[in-house]
Amino acid sequence: MSNIRPFKALRPHAQLAKQVASKPYDVLNSAEAKIEAQGNPSSFLHITKSEIDLPETTDVHSVEVYEKAKQNLEAFIKRDVLFRDDRECYYIYRLIMNGRSQTGLVCVSSIDDYENNIIKKHEFTRPEKEKDRIDHMKTIGAQTGNVFLAYRNVQVIDELVENWMKKGPVYDFTADDGISHTVWIVSDSDVVKTITQYFDKEVPCTYIADGHHRAASAAKVRQALGAEKSADADYFLTTLFPASQLYIMDYNRLVKTLNGYSTEDFINKLRENFLVEDAIEAVKPTQLHDFGLYLQKKWYKLTAKAGTFLADDPIGVLDVTILQDNILGKLLNILDPRTEKNIDFVGGIRGLGELEKRVNGGEMAAAFSLYPVSIEQLFAIADSGNVMPPKSTWFEPKLRDGLLTHLIHE
Repeated sequence: MSNIRPFKALRPHAQLAKQVASKPYDVLNSAEAKIEAQGNPSSFLHITKSEIDLPETTDVHSVEVYEKAKQNLEAFIKRDVLFRDDRECYYIYRLIMNGRSQTGLVCVSSIDDYENNIIKKHEFTRPEKEKDRIDHMKTIGAQTGNVFLAYRNVQVIDELVENWMKKGPVYDFTADDGISHTVWIVSDSDVVKTITQYFDKEVPCTYIADGHHRAASAAKVRQALGAEKSADADYFLTTLFPASQLYIMDYNRLVKTLNGYSTEDFINKLRENFLVEDAIEAVKPTQLHDFGLYLQKKWYKLTAKAGTFLADDPIGVLDVTILQDNILGKLLNILDPRTEKNIDFVGGIRGLGELEKRVNGGEMAAAFSLYPVSIEQLFAIADSGNVMPPKSTWFEPKLRDGLLTHLIHE
């Protein structure tokens, strides 16, 4: 069963919450983060993307960047931008995007559960991304990035959360992108105990929806600390959402080259496994097994032909698998998307215009738009012990960094 616990969050004072809260470190590049944090010395990006405070020539994975993050975190505490709660609490976090509400429980989850597959995975991780988070966590002594977990709805938990939300929140603001963020503190010791017991008795497992690298890194940091670790390092920062509230967006692909194919030859090769149709506008697939292709400033609609995928296989039926097996691997020689340099991934929140922009600018040769994976597909794959191809799911809205941070040392 699921082992979660409350924790003493490092968090901003209420009047500074909006200034501190920042988009997750992995959805912004360094240039975007610098613009986002401009004129805001309280932005948590100074901790999660600390290269913005160093010369532009600085390697983002250098020791200097992690040390700067540590210095900035210490400065935030010294300036009283951030403080630590004096008792262990749970936190309820509601996000509203485009009128759609999503509410989760912020807690720390057991690394033992992660290693024993009570916290289930559906993706492999990329070693270079793990190393970045490992170095960041170890240097600053904190987990700043939240791991987004899902679980099948439990009525008594749903009702408890709904009842607690009738109380006044500690944070309630709308970010510049229009997404609202509201946080309640669950400090009552009896309610805290009840929540812990509910998850232990009623939730047999949870599923990583977003944050595989953060979870894997937390486990490796605990291992690396060895005898020097505190009890806090046995847990990692998570927010648990009931499945009924989750929204998955498309996660699209771009490739740098066509592996020597001309445009005409590439289209002809595609026709072996796909129905290829010209499109007069950007193709956002509306059903499984349809794809968009943007190539040479033109959109095409691709439909996978019967027999080109395994319809009764939870992995084989995924559109990300169909794309990988029939195009990326077979035609473009991209055999391992986790490590290949010829591929990049763009979350659906950026829109199809981002795909067009990067292809038109010459950075990439072609782009593929996909239909989103469903939450039930994710659960089925994780339950079967299988993994999806990397970057298969994009969840929105994103939790903000900086509102609730977990220290892994006293």
